[in-house]
Amino acid sequence: MPVRNIAEVIGGRLNLPTATVPAGDFGFLGGVLAVDQPASSAPTRELLGWQPVRPRLVKDPGKGHYFA
Repeated sequence: MPVRNIAEVIGGRLNLPTATVPAGDFGFLGGVLAVDQPASSAPTRELLGWQPVRPRLVKDPGKGHYFA
């Protein structure tokens, strides 16, 4: 999920505007946030037999349960 999408959901829930900011404004963290970092729970599922029971991050941020 792009960091921008997460920021837009948080900003929307807090009634704050969002804006594009150059990665360089975040120091070393900007480089981390600017690159695609695909992740998979498959190794954890296989190694530990873990099965997620909550909504996926892609669908979850706007649901409201992160905010009072």
